[in-house]
Amino acid sequence: MIYKFRLVSDEVDNFKREISIDADDTFLSLRNAICESVGYDKGRMNSFFICEDGWEKGKEITLEDMGTDASDDVYLMDECVLSDFLEDEGQRLIFVFDYLTERSFFMELKTTEPGKSLKDPVCTLAMGTPPPEDIDLNDFEAKIDAKAAAAASADIDEDFYGSDEYNPDEFDAEGFDEMTFDENM
Repeated sequence: MIYKFRLVSDEVDNFKREISIDADDTFLSLRNAICESVGYDKGRMNSFFICEDGWEKGKEITLEDMGTDASDDVYLMDECVLSDFLEDEGQRLIFVFDYLTERSFFMELKTTEPGKSLKDPVCTLAMGTPPPEDIDLNDFEAKIDAKAAAAASADIDEDFYGSDEYNPDEFDAEGFDEMTFDENM
């Protein structure tokens, strides 16, 4: 069976890649095909996350064992066959290519072609320029700070009350003065 994956980036609007790969190939082969299609260094640490509902990260399939807690299952790319983890069209993955800043490609299993096989993975669509593999950390921090400042300056009252059409004169303050409490109830 052949799997066709589509990759997109949240950093570059017009970026898209499609990779076709045999379902019996490993995540390492998929990773190498992705790196080749975007011109990234294969010597860097990467991980795949199989997504649960939406884009929530589920199982991690990593390049190397990072020595995590022994009670956690460790899935390594060179040992994990795609078809053991993926079977349904529409299934989503996240490919983290930059651990320091958690930059990723968002992937979806677009189609499956039963009865066919593929010797080597192939990039069948290359559209747009990929995001740079390396990012200036000062620029990255400046973008984060700018987003945080914009969020902090947002009008919290409007968000909290639901609209800016709140009119305090609509409440009758006299009704609150007449309230009595019976402690024997």
